[in-house]
Amino acid sequence: MSTSGAAVTYLGPSDLAELDSILDCTHTADQYPIAEAVEQQVVVYDGQRLRQIVYGHKEASAQGAVSTPAHAHSYTALLLELARVFDSGPGVLVVRGLVAEDVVDEATRVFEEVMRAERSASGFHASDHFSAAGSNDRLWNSFEKHCIAKVDSFVRYYNNDVLQAVACAWLGPGGQMTAQVNSVNPGCPAQTPHRDYHMGFLAHAALQAFPLHAHRASPLLTLQGAVAHTHMPLSAGPTIFLPHSQKIPKGYLMFAKQPGSGGEGGEECVPPPFLELFRARAVQLPLHKGDGVFFNPALVHAAGTNTGASPRVANLFQISSVFGRAMESVDRDRVCRHLYPTLLRAVQAGRRVDEFEAVIAATADGYAFPTNLDTDPPVCGYAPATQADLMRTALRRGDSPEAFEALVAQKRAVRAA
Repeated sequence: MSTSGAAVTYLGPSDLAELDSILDCTHTADQYPIAEAVEQQVVVYDGQRLRQIVYGHKEASAQGAVSTPAHAHSYTALLLELARVFDSGPGVLVVRGLVAEDVVDEATRVFEEVMRAERSASGFHASDHFSAAGSNDRLWNSFEKHCIAKVDSFVRYYNNDVLQAVACAWLGPGGQMTAQVNSVNPGCPAQTPHRDYHMGFLAHAALQAFPLHAHRASPLLTLQGAVAHTHMPLSAGPTIFLPHSQKIPKGYLMFAKQPGSGGEGGEECVPPPFLELFRARAVQLPLHKGDGVFFNPALVHAAGTNTGASPRVANLFQISSVFGRAMESVDRDRVCRHLYPTLLRAVQAGRRVDEFEAVIAATADGYAFPTNLDTDPPVCGYAPATQADLMRTALRRGDSPEAFEALVAQKRAVRAA
């Protein structure tokens, strides 16, 4: 990325003290009435309770009723509380039992099969951005590969209304899912503390070229999350978080690797004062298989050291606002074509289309732009129909898979310049 022009954002001598002061903030469980607890400044929710709230809203909506903020456990109240956690709260939450263990185990088997096939074909072990090569195994774009490898498992995994509600609380409707499996081997050291996508992936010099309001805007485009695919005691090294650190505007600069920051041999590293503060103030919670953890992407965090005897496996999520761009390129036409026959069979067997809204929202493109407005004109308003609109309509009409494939191809053609 070009950084030409004057740098506009710098670190100053008072920034460390400002971060330290922000970290002194303490929130308690009475500030989050729907939560089960606040543990080490991580807000913890019971997945079953959230399912009851979300399903209650869904059934009320199907009958024409409206969930209102006045109802203490309404869907609206839940979204407001979750958004407050990510924004002005600690920045991180855990949903116990987000995904059923049998569904997780089934997905894990699919991921393992795909990873074995990829290693056999290429001999290459993928790793992540913030760990040494060889210390872990990474399955990039697990979202698309999961759907193509075993679509029934994909539906059971992603047709998760609580996952969709958490995403909507931060991003609003239409968020786009990408995912990657990370299998961290025994003995793998902790990651470097960092913020995440978008600006968390930029070099220090590139970050300096962005005005401070851009640093504030970046976290609003993405929600980070993960599902634990193995039990994660502290010895397994679950993610270490620095609660409330999303509130410091210059956090991307503070935790970006910099040249000449004290690394051995002169390599780039996080400046020692900020690294030491992270080590002194960060927290770590054990996770059970099927638990979900979600956090503001500006929250400083790092995967911990795996001192256990088994790999630590998680499926990592980046859920992107319709106003941003996803981290990975997913062939959504391909995934939609592969998913559609499974959903059509379920609808023909008596299921409602809205029962699959979560997996449709995760899979199909929910944003109409960019497009060619000469050939793809607006429908009832300012925007053309989206890919998600086409899938819902086709399912309600009972279109054949061949007819839906033709719709997808036509949509791709009319969006082209």
